[in-house]
Amino acid sequence: MKLSTCFAVGVLIGALGWICSAAPAGAADRTSEASAGRDGQHDFDFNFGVWETHIKRILNPLSGSTESMELNGTVTVRKVWGGRAQLEEIEADGPKGHWEGLTLFLYDPKARQWSQTFAGSADGAISEGLIGSFKDGTGELFARDTFNGRSIFVRGRWSDITANSHHFEEDYSDDGGTTWHPAFIANLTRKPDTARAAQPAVNASPASR
Repeated sequence: MKLSTCFAVGVLIGALGWICSAAPAGAADRTSEASAGRDGQHDFDFNFGVWETHIKRILNPLSGSTESMELNGTVTVRKVWGGRAQLEEIEADGPKGHWEGLTLFLYDPKARQWSQTFAGSADGAISEGLIGSFKDGTGELFARDTFNGRSIFVRGRWSDITANSHHFEEDYSDDGGTTWHPAFIANLTRKPDTARAAQPAVNASPASR
């Protein structure tokens, strides 16, 4: 692993020393289920590899407006710690030029939960980490944050997972998780030269493990 990648991993790991003081509706149930349930350390295995991505960013997600900006690019995901962590590098181009991001995923074997933390290359700022787990082939991770000075909940949702495609959506809620508004939508397709033969997604049948 390159020195710069090691440094990025170290910085992002250091940013994860926090616990959400409250959770939106549904998140508490997932937390208790994850703690008492199955080992989910392979739930993000589907994400390894190189992907083509189409991204839609809603410019003001809590206003009811659907005005958006679209980008296209590549996502490269590398395995770390034998799969208990992964580093995702995003490069995309849109109407405002080139955009790059870095996401670190970490699995906590005691809590049986994943965390997802993002940093953008423009400012190097690290986001509040999302924390959660998978159930019935869908991953939901949650965090508290602020948007335009307002306290909100953030939900990252991984769905429609197959061997060669998946969907990610980040939603905001300003009413305690009763309603969710999309802020970031990404559809990913495995690059043709790295595509695997079709097979069930790793986390599609958790009961089988």
